[in-house]
Amino acid sequence: MKIGLTYDLRSEYLALGYSHEATAELDSEATVSALDRTLQALGHQTDRIGHLRQLTTRLAAGDRWDLVFNICEGMHGLSRESQVPALLEGWQIPCTFSDSFTMAVCLHKGLTKAILERAGLATAAFCVVESAADIPKVQMPWPLFVKPVAEGTGKGVSAASVVRSAAELDVACRSLLDRFHQPVLVERFLPGREFTVGILGTGPAARVIGTMEVELLPNAEQGCYSLENKEHWQDRVRYTLVQPDQDPEAAAAAELALQSWLVLNGRDAGRIDIRSDEHGRPAFIEANPLAGLNPDYSDLPMLATKAGLTYQQLIGGIVDSAALRIRPTP
Repeated sequence: MKIGLTYDLRSEYLALGYSHEATAELDSEATVSALDRTLQALGHQTDRIGHLRQLTTRLAAGDRWDLVFNICEGMHGLSRESQVPALLEGWQIPCTFSDSFTMAVCLHKGLTKAILERAGLATAAFCVVESAADIPKVQMPWPLFVKPVAEGTGKGVSAASVVRSAAELDVACRSLLDRFHQPVLVERFLPGREFTVGILGTGPAARVIGTMEVELLPNAEQGCYSLENKEHWQDRVRYTLVQPDQDPEAAAAAELALQSWLVLNGRDAGRIDIRSDEHGRPAFIEANPLAGLNPDYSDLPMLATKAGLTYQQLIGGIVDSAALRIRPTP
């Protein structure tokens, strides 16, 4: 197949003056090169397209592809991860990963939790603070956990995210509202084990490829899988592949993750993050339908490797799943 690659290079945005934090979700040249090499090794012809505006220019020039392997995170708006999929949907060009609707829903953590709660799946009690006027309306038992409603890679998450009083809640919410210019998700703090669950496939073909426990080491920022902990994971975080047949809590986390993936209509591959309460009962935290794919440090490839799946097999599985949506040329 002729496969186009769409991506947001972090270095390009840093050169334009965007901050280290603002570009935290964007990809490195190493990630793009790894994907390019792997797709070629799988027998495909590749074409590096670039970001949304570069894709727009190429489409207007008449360029087409059998499939686009999309890892664009976007930079602006609550639907930024939907922009490339939506554009390609308009041109009827299939792309990897979830459609524009699922991407938009999953980026807004409050909407995601509301959908899964309505579906009867476990998630911590929550509310969304749209403005400072909403802060006094929060009525949940302490401690609580606060984070931006539509960020990833641990952006806006720190030790200050765990709040234990109305005063701490007020300070934390106002800080996030000012800093990220978007609503704040406030939810009951879950003190138990944390898992990230890798999913491969779409619909009935979707399966859990592995469940990885995320354990913070003593020198980590405690209480949360923050941006700082993720960027310095080598000496702050322990990742352990857990065996569901030997660990009932991990098995429940994996099942909850798979059911969440199906309700949200996830496609091809992604991750679901789960955290347990004080009684060891797993609850949904958030969905990542556009998971990082750096072969050395991104959670999904790391998890897949621990589960015995090579990087090439992971990328091949993603392409095989997406290829089922390619329509025959008339």
